[in-house]
Parts: sequence; structure tokens; C-alpha cells
Amino acid sequence: MSNATFRGGVHPYEGKELSEDRPIKTVTAAKGDFVFPMAQHIGAPATPVVSKGDKVLVGQKIGEASGFISANICSSVSGTVKAVEPRMLLNGSYATCVVITNDGEYTGIEGLGEDRDYTKLSDDEIRNIVKEAGIVGMGGAGFPTNVKLAPKNPDAIDYILVNGAECEPYLTSDYRQMLECPEEIVGGLKVILKLFKNAKGLICIEDNKPAAIRKMQEAAAGEGRIDVKVLKTKYPQGGERTLISAATGRKIYSKKLPADAGCIVDNISTVIAIYRAVCKQTPLITRVMTLTGDAFQTPINVNVRLGCNHADLVAEGDGFSVEPKKIISGGPMMGFAMFDLNVPVTKTSSSILAMTEDQVAEFDPTPCIRCGRCVQACPGNLVPQKMAQAALHGDYDGFVKLSGMECYECGSCTFVCPAKRPLTQTFKQARQYVAAQSRKK
Repeated sequence: MSNATFRGGVHPYEGKELSEDRPIKTVTAAKGDFVFPMAQHIGAPATPVVSKGDKVLVGQKIGEASGFISANICSSVSGTVKAVEPRMLLNGSYATCVVITNDGEYTGIEGLGEDRDYTKLSDDEIRNIVKEAGIVGMGGAGFPTNVKLAPKNPDAIDYILVNGAECEPYLTSDYRQMLECPEEIVGGLKVILKLFKNAKGLICIEDNKPAAIRKMQEAAAGEGRIDVKVLKTKYPQGGERTLISAATGRKIYSKKLPADAGCIVDNISTVIAIYRAVCKQTPLITRVMTLTGDAFQTPINVNVRLGCNHADLVAEGDGFSVEPKKIISGGPMMGFAMFDLNVPVTKTSSSILAMTEDQVAEFDPTPCIRCGRCVQACPGNLVPQKMAQAALHGDYDGFVKLSGMECYECGSCTFVCPAKRPLTQTFKQARQYVAAQSRKK
């Protein structure tokens, strides 16, 4: 078996042994306030369709997509709308949120959880169900899935790639879902394949997950249009562009979509959400998260209702063994530091990573020594040292000429830099500036 990969990349400490053997625990949501931000996806925020005092049910739409690139928001609890007001999000910004007081009854909308035969649905009906369910990319991007499933030319799609790489260190939620609900993953992929008659489904998994590979191969046995693609373990193997390159040999760039290369890429959790929406009449109201890091008493994977408070989840890992020096939402490579746990779980919340040491704070950047390690590590075939020099001097035209807008912001260059220079952060700011100037024009 030849394990596919891409150029560049790095091998950070994986840390997956902390939680990979912990089965998914369903969290019993306590009564109290659940907070549903209207902005939990790329694109325009949803528009609230409920008001203070309204009674709501599990699965009821409480926020409606306000544009082509937008997504519905559905309630994960039943109860009463307490407020529609700005609340703080994971990144410290504020957004309009619907606050619902959970009555603890979990009374659902009509038909919630009932079986439905997807083979009897038209393609447009399937896409509309996905839209109504509020499904977005749950690997972190948050792109509305119904838009992704409606490319200009469906017949030109050759591959549906299910991203099971989970290359981000410490995270094991996708891994556990591959072990515990492989039939739902295959079921969701079959729903997608119904929309693309010429496509083959590839479930892409890194070779450091042999148990998941076996489980998915068993679940896909006999499915003529579905294969399991084994990838070499390397970060950022799970990035959309690197995954396409490794699995199909095709290339895309920042101004192209995967569909331009005949591919559609969906995360494990997203594919499960598609299955549940289409085949079980259940909108996106829960997600699996990893609670991990050496500061947790008991690292664990949990299935949680969207809108619950991050702070309430800490007890599920038996609390902290010591006071964390750093808490990250997501993984150490692509995640961001949290300064307050009193924020709601959203569709793109993947983990709480609690660390006893803040490794980044231990180093002060020193001048670049032009060793070239960043060039070797960059999966985008860029020259980070020159890009950083241009960005730091305000030469944004030069940054663009150096293909700076092709940066994945994966953090590989920062990881290998012996001078500990904040390369990724520099590129993120430069890309945001260039994009803002482009929008002004």
C-alpha cells in the first residue's frame, strides 16, 4: 500500500495518545442559558427569526441564512428565548446571539430523528435539506455545505474527498467518530455521491490511525464507488489543498475552488451531519469535541449540544489537574488562545486544549539566520523568509508578488524556525490587509 503525501510539511509532537482511546461521551446538558451566535460560519451572519419570550423546540430554526454565503442556525434545546443581544465569541469579538433558557425537556420539532430514504429524494431536495439543517464545514473553515454541494457543473466532479486526516496535534474527535460511527460516514458519503454521478468517494486517513483505516474499510466494503485512501502522516495533510494534492495529484490555488479541480472536500463531522440531516431528519445541533492537554485531569472526547458554555465542559474532563498556563480553542498549530472559557460552543468548535506550559511565551524572536528551513517546510512552495521581510516593511505589493496570498497559514514555517519568528502571524495580518484593500477597490 503506497501512502500518498504532499511536498513540505512538518512532524510536530502529536499528543493524540492523551485522548485517542477515550470513547465519545455524550454530555447531558444542564438547565440554564444556551447561547447561539448568528455568526458561526464564513459569510453573512444569520438573521434571528425568534424574539424574546418565544418558545422554541429542539431542531427549530432560530437564525435564517441572510445571503448566498450564509447558514441557518437551529436550536439544540427546547425552552424560552431569554434575549437576542450581542455576546462575546471565542475570538473575543462580539456578535448577535439568540439566548435560550433550556427547559431540560428537549422537546423536538415534528419528525426530528425519524428515518428518511435519501434515494427517493431529488438532488435539489437533498441540497435544500442540507441548507435548512445549517450544515457548514466543521473542520474549522465553516463554509456553508449546501453551497459546496452545488458547483456550476456537477458532472465535472470526479472526487468526493472525506477528510479523515485529522493532522492537527492533540485532536482525536474525528478519529473516535471513525471508530464509533463508520456507517454514518459511509451513509453521508453515499448521499453526497448521489448528487455527483461521475464521482468516486475517497475516505482519506493518515497512516497513524490503523484502527480507523480498518473500520472504514470494513464499512465501505462492497461499495463500488467508495475507497479508503491511506495518507502519510504529516502536518498539514488535512489542509484542503494538501489533501487534494496527496489524494489526487491535482493542484489548486487561492483563486480556485476544489470544484475547479474536480473535487469536493468535506470533514468527517460534516459528512456525519449530512447523513443525520438527510437520513435522520436532524439538523446540525451537536458536535464532537476533544478536551485534552496535560492540564486536564482526564482528557476525553465529548458529544455536546451547540450553544453550551465551554466553561461547563471542563468538568467533563474531571477539571484541571493544575491551573493551565494556556488554553487553546482548536489545536496548537491552527487554533487560537482563549482568554475566557465563558463563551458558547459553535459549529466550528473542535477542542479545548489546556496546557501546563506556554511554549510560545518562553521564546523571544531573534533575527532571521536565512537557514531555509521555512522554505523546506512550506507545503505551498513559498519563501516565507522573503514574504516576512516584505510584510514587515509594509511592502504589500512585494508580498503579493511573492505569492503571499497563497499562504495556508498552517504554521509549519513558524514551527521549524530556529529564530522563533512569528511568521504565520505576520502573514495572517498581511493577507488580511491585502484582502481589505482589494475589497475597497
